[in-house]
Amino acid sequence: MAIKKRTILVLGSRKSSLTIQFVENHFVDSYYPTIENTFNKVIRYRGQEIAADIIDSAGQDEYSILNSTHAVGVDGYILVYSVTSRQSFEMLKIIREKILTYTGTDSVPIVLVGNKTDLHLQRQLTSDEGKGLAAQWNCAWTEASAKHNENITRIFELMINEIEKTLNPNGEESGGCTII
Repeated sequence: MAIKKRTILVLGSRKSSLTIQFVENHFVDSYYPTIENTFNKVIRYRGQEIAADIIDSAGQDEYSILNSTHAVGVDGYILVYSVTSRQSFEMLKIIREKILTYTGTDSVPIVLVGNKTDLHLQRQLTSDEGKGLAAQWNCAWTEASAKHNENITRIFELMINEIEKTLNPNGEESGGCTII
């Protein structure tokens, strides 16, 4: 069986640490605004190998981080907010609307991720708020900590699952939202 190739776009606030933790297995403590980077990693999913191109988008606001070229050839979107920033959470609503406009569809494979769960005392968003938005969007959701490498692999497994459900709607995975 040929290796499937999937393209994943990571958007949102302070998301590069998640991508680097997943691809390179280390936490980047310093923050540098991303110039768009593409990483490649083979993901084992249900006995198959999937070659993932993971695009860590440039920019940090709803006006600069997404344009119509981000809708071409992208199989799924990881939308990241910081649990310490309500603004980052609200920004994702605008980003999702732009994605749907550019793709011309009512839905796309999305994993909604609340990052920085290690910063308990600075938390501005509850898990229930993240779960609620994921249920509204009918997408997967999880919280994570890039710093502690918590749920990082899970994010990308959920993303592949969401993509495969969309591309193979009559397969085993044709269900609703996956919330972990």
